[in-house]
Amino acid sequence: MTDLDTKEWLLTNGLGSFASGTVSDIRTRSYHGWLFAAMNPPSGRHLLLSHLEASLELSQKVIPLGSNFWGTGEINPQGYRLLNSFGVDPVPKWSWGENNWQVTRELIMPHCQVSGKEFTSSLLVKYTYEGVETAILKLRLLIADRDFHHQQLQTSELQFSQLIGEKQVCLQRKNSGECGIPWHLRWTQGDYEANGVWYWNYALPEETARGLKDREDLYSPGYLTIHLQPGDQVTLEAKEGFPEPQQLTLTEDSFAEAIVAEQKRLTQVFLKGKKTVSFSDPHTLLLHASDQFIAYRASISGPTVIAGYHWFNDWGRDTLIALPGLTLTPGRYDLAKGLLKTFGHYCRYGLIPNAFPDEDNEPIYNSIDAALWWIETLGLYLEATRDWDFLAEQYPVVLQIYKAFVGGTRYNIQVDSTDGLVSWDNCGVALTWMDAVVNGKPVTPRRGKPIEINALWYSALCWASRWAEILSERADVSEQGKLTKQANRYSQHAEHVKVSLQKFWNSQLGYFYDTIEPDDRRNSQIRPNAVIALSLAHCGFTQLQGQQILEVARSHLLTPYGLRSLSPSDPEYQGRYIGNGETRDRAYHQGTVWCWLIGAFVRSWQRFYPDQPLPFDWQPLISHMSENACVGSISEIFDGDKPHFPRGAIAQAWSVAEVLRHFPKS
Repeated sequence: MTDLDTKEWLLTNGLGSFASGTVSDIRTRSYHGWLFAAMNPPSGRHLLLSHLEASLELSQKVIPLGSNFWGTGEINPQGYRLLNSFGVDPVPKWSWGENNWQVTRELIMPHCQVSGKEFTSSLLVKYTYEGVETAILKLRLLIADRDFHHQQLQTSELQFSQLIGEKQVCLQRKNSGECGIPWHLRWTQGDYEANGVWYWNYALPEETARGLKDREDLYSPGYLTIHLQPGDQVTLEAKEGFPEPQQLTLTEDSFAEAIVAEQKRLTQVFLKGKKTVSFSDPHTLLLHASDQFIAYRASISGPTVIAGYHWFNDWGRDTLIALPGLTLTPGRYDLAKGLLKTFGHYCRYGLIPNAFPDEDNEPIYNSIDAALWWIETLGLYLEATRDWDFLAEQYPVVLQIYKAFVGGTRYNIQVDSTDGLVSWDNCGVALTWMDAVVNGKPVTPRRGKPIEINALWYSALCWASRWAEILSERADVSEQGKLTKQANRYSQHAEHVKVSLQKFWNSQLGYFYDTIEPDDRRNSQIRPNAVIALSLAHCGFTQLQGQQILEVARSHLLTPYGLRSLSPSDPEYQGRYIGNGETRDRAYHQGTVWCWLIGAFVRSWQRFYPDQPLPFDWQPLISHMSENACVGSISEIFDGDKPHFPRGAIAQAWSVAEVLRHFPKS
């Protein structure tokens, strides 16, 4: 198998729906399948079409093209042995063949343009046959109807109904009297035969490795038989919902038209339609990867950012950290504005939501830094656009955050009146980005005054002072005095905080204390939060401190894929992110490498060593995009120990965003 079962591919459609699998075509995760439809975008993702099991018949010889892991340990059939090539430009494409035949398969998930409350997910598949004789292609449908986190197992109550029409079949689960999600498959040529049968005991080895349930049963309602002459092709469409009476006819040109439409959309998004976009070089490949995370959230009727694939939804902190790279770098200012406006609208208690619910419930406010990242990101947006009308609209949110932090809010978040620093103290929760919790206990509690939180607070005060001045210059005479006073108050508070930030300086290590704890003890662990503190728009530290910190970080934390979350010299360091959920959570922020942190390192280096070359080679990350994990994207995390295997989500928004933000353009 070499590494064909560890290389993965991903398609998305702007709703949170996705298709994914491996290069070998073997499903190794619960998250592998051809149509995961988001029923309540971007959530409610359900697997409908797992795959089509293909075989080719030539001169009474049957050639299986598929590959499957079984619970018995078998790999059967072994179509991967006939795989000649795989690529993703412009769409995932496989080519199987021998001397006298070749079959190619291509997949595309059309981008969904939301119209009101109407949205559907679909997938197009195209097979092309080349050879010297007539062939028969058989495609057996393997289907499910289950939540994307779980697995389907046959029960006596679980059944699937099908309604066969002209070149189409409609399918729907029935379970104990309840109906599932209707969807349909249609095709351009071929004969369908109903032939219901269960396939039991598929093995999912990636889930085994993660200590999760790792067996699945799939149902096949029937199969399609297509007679092909050399050069023939067949196109199929799997689509959520019942067939529409006036839907467009599926033709041999439908697949090519879908590619053209997607290329046109991406060209308009990234190049404003000036030329055709080609995703052959690293920078444009990063642009394409960045677009996969942008989705529509139905509960807020607006844009959001999927934190990562396969299992993450949208998260406030992740979105705001990723926003500059996903939107400002490629000039998607309207998208940036929409995201900032949405989060600002839901500000409560001076906090910005870390997650939105799928129904009409209160958002989740379990982050101390999302509000501060919102201010930081708003500042970067305003610097890029000079959109002072938007500043005037959002300035009340800035005031709300300031007043809440100063006066106190949830989780005992409050500014310490003696030193002006932000503190929090609430057992059982983890409010910073190091938020792993095991058995109700945070792995890295960081209660008290974390370094990056207070660096963000300082930068927020500097932004607020500048904005009050700008608004004062644009305001009526009656408002100018009030805004000038606010600017002065923010400025004075910022100076107070700047002085107090020196409490974090550990002269013995030449590094920052990671946290000043509620009892005033200092945590001297070497973590990347010090680098984050140096990387913000406004920095309250000296040149010498910045350089010393970067040298320590370079020595202890820097890897070819990002920064470690803890120095290997620390007794709590864990260098491999493996095992069951609890074991992995205990390693998540205890040495695991986070790719998104390379952005903070780059910005800090450019600030404190402006005339020295960056001590980081981008090539391993670029090679990772084409050779490891998800082809065309960047993983969430990597092992702290060499050779730094990719782990976690195969495609992560803030990983892609921070690399795109700083990757040198050719």
